[in-house]
Formats: sequence, C-alpha cells, structure tokens
Amino acid sequence: MSKVTEMKHPLISHKLAYIRSKDTGSKYFRELVEEVSMLMAYEETRDLETEEVEVETPICTTKCQMLAGKKMAIVPILRAGLGMVDGILNLIPAAKVGHIGLYRDEETLQPVEYFCKLPQDIAERDVIVVDPMLATGGSAADAITLLKQRGAKKIRLSTLISSPEGIKLVEEQHPDVDIYVAAIDEKLNEKGYIVPGLGDAGDRLFGTK
Repeated sequence: MSKVTEMKHPLISHKLAYIRSKDTGSKYFRELVEEVSMLMAYEETRDLETEEVEVETPICTTKCQMLAGKKMAIVPILRAGLGMVDGILNLIPAAKVGHIGLYRDEETLQPVEYFCKLPQDIAERDVIVVDPMLATGGSAADAITLLKQRGAKKIRLSTLISSPEGIKLVEEQHPDVDIYVAAIDEKLNEKGYIVPGLGDAGDRLFGTK
C-alpha cells in the first residue's frame, strides 16, 4: 500500500499559509511554491542510496557518503506542475525533466494525452511526479499510468495540497506509489475544488483566469 507522508514542518506550514491567501500575488505565489517544493524534496529523497567515497580534505583523506549514481527525473503535470520543478532542481540539478499533459474526454470520460515528453531512459530513473493540487486524483493517477506504460518503475507523487478523495483514488490505482503532501485538506466541494484549498493553482501561478 502507498505510504502517505504529510509534511508537518513549521517552515512548510508558514509558507503554505501565504500560498493559500487570496491576497498573495502571482510573483510571491510562484516563489513560495518553489520554496515549499524544495523543502518537500528533502523528505522525498530521504531513501536515496549512497555509497562510500574517499575525499581529501585540507587536513587529511577521509571516507564520505555520496549519492550512488541513481538517476532521477522530475515530471510535472501540465500546467500547474511546472511551478514545482525549479525548487526540486535546486537540490537535484542533475535530474532530467519530463512533461505530461492530459485532459479528460467529456463524452467517454477517458484521459486523453495531448503532450508527453520524457527522458529516453525513464525506466532507469527514480521519478517524482509533481502537481500542486491533488483534487479528484484523476489526472495524477492517469499520469502515473502513462509513466508506467513508458517503463517507469520507481515513482513518487509530490503535491502541495490534497483532498482525502484524491489520495484514496491514487492509493487504489497505484498502491506502489508513495505520496508526499504538504497538507491534507477537508474535502472536495461540488465543483471538484479542494476545501479550504488555494483556488486554481495554474491561474495563480501564471496570472490567468
């Protein structure tokens, strides 16, 4: 079963309060999303493998731990997921970035892929899927399915705010995917928005309506 980690950290809670506020403009909103994404990445990468290496300090030679060369990929779900990419890249600059764009057919209700560009070696990489909001969970679950079809094996989902319904759906469809979230909110309203949430993350990131 998926491991769900809710980040109960004072810095994340503080910044998330400003992210939620309707008075926070796009510039500050983008900066805060990037900062919280970077703070979350610290926890999301806790289980990365390391190896012992020899390092020469100004004093002597010593043995240290460095990442064992495991390759990583960050895959935002378009378009709001783009706001979380740079924060993670600040910590893992060698990670490659893929992009997934999906919409749901109004008649069939099936996901339709309109854009997908992934690293060629995606099957060999640890993948972090990012999207600020996990509302119904449909887009995230569909994106993860698409990644698995392309060969990805080790996948984590990183989101700022989630509804219980969104977590439940991803857990049911992808029990092997761990979920990291800054806050789990109360519920979805009748329009599918998270309550209390933060509104439309894409519009607030890019100043659109």
